[in-house]
Amino acid sequence: MKKLLLLSAITWVALGVQAQDDKSKRPSPPAKVTETINSGAVITIDYSQPAVKGREIGKDIAPYGKVWRTGANEATTFEVSKDVKVEGKSLPAGKYGLFTIPNKDEWVVIFNKTPNQWGAYKYVEADDVVRVNVKPTKASQFTERMTFTVDKDGKVALLWGNEQVAFNVQ
Repeated sequence: MKKLLLLSAITWVALGVQAQDDKSKRPSPPAKVTETINSGAVITIDYSQPAVKGREIGKDIAPYGKVWRTGANEATTFEVSKDVKVEGKSLPAGKYGLFTIPNKDEWVVIFNKTPNQWGAYKYVEADDVVRVNVKPTKASQFTERMTFTVDKDGKVALLWGNEQVAFNVQ
């Protein structure tokens, strides 16, 4: 009987740990986009999708003028299989933390050499590899959950609420 109780307790603990590790149950679920662009480079963006939920981007979420993890939970990662140029700036092949500094008229897109971190709490500007400035545009339609798209031509777009923040990778 003691063995049965012990086995039962171990099973319940294991199930509890597994449920905690199920990232799909988070309020901001995980997402990933992978595309091979025309140059042959493979781009992979691994992120979590916060929802707008009636909040204002730049004020209530992703505050203007502050470094943001560009998603939720763990910092978003941006990986390229080959050396590329982002908006004309060289980015070596590798995996990066993708951060942004949102602003009304311009967003700073940051590729940081520390990809595995929680949020932007330990973000260090000295670890930035490339920074590019891009102009946000009005999205063609409202997107409740933040979403990344990557086109074959290398256009990477963040779509969220009524915002579209795009940059080119060649």
